[in-house]
Amino acid sequence: MKKNYIFKTILFLIPFSAILLLSYSSGNGSALSGSPGDGGNNCTQCHSGTANNSNITITTNIPVTGYHFNTVYDITITNSGGGSRNGFQVTAEKDNDNSKVGTFRSVDLATQTADNNKRIIHTSSGNGQNSWSFKWISPSSEEGKITFYGASVSGNGNNQFTGDKVFLGKSNSNSSLSVDLVNKLDFEMFPNPSTDNLFIRFSDNEENAMVTFYDYSGKKVYNREVTRSNTKINVSNLSSGVYFVKVISDEKTGLKKFIKQ
Repeated sequence: MKKNYIFKTILFLIPFSAILLLSYSSGNGSALSGSPGDGGNNCTQCHSGTANNSNITITTNIPVTGYHFNTVYDITITNSGGGSRNGFQVTAEKDNDNSKVGTFRSVDLATQTADNNKRIIHTSSGNGQNSWSFKWISPSSEEGKITFYGASVSGNGNNQFTGDKVFLGKSNSNSSLSVDLVNKLDFEMFPNPSTDNLFIRFSDNEENAMVTFYDYSGKKVYNREVTRSNTKINVSNLSSGVYFVKVISDEKTGLKKFIKQ
């Protein structure tokens, strides 16, 4: 009688396991990114083994100056750990409290969003690759620094949860274009707009500063040092358009918009 019960239990578990495996081959939208906000939970919740902080890179085209508000950016996660059937999950969190920030959007059939677009995961069409690209839409107001976190499975293709490898990774911390008030540098910049010369005047006791010009995409196009006695910058070689001017002195930073005519 006992053997018959065990046999029936096994028969019941076979289709259940198959359904579960098929489901997860299309991605799992639960909190499994390995992020602090997800409690460190990751793909080892289902796949056997230990998660390693290796073989994962998360890259973005967010400029070094920081993200603009309500702007779409390109994000890519790559798993270099091998595997014939792979999967991933990525989320974005604020550095100060690990709450979710921004939303994700798919660009092809290899990915799909989950958790009201706060996460992005693979699909069954995307589990044959090891790199996935998608979009992230930044918040519409100041949220502070953010970091992207990702977990990825390198599957061995045996249609079981055993023998797979799980890797964790994160991006660099990304700030917004706003400046922290504690470390804000006050300065004047004139004339604005300008065609040839721009003058920088310090409001505090700074003696010198590094001035860097970024175009509207965040690419650095020009920089030079100014002093209290020599504040003139020749901008005649810059193309007409809108720039961000970042001034750094004594660990303080100021940022203003400049129009080159």
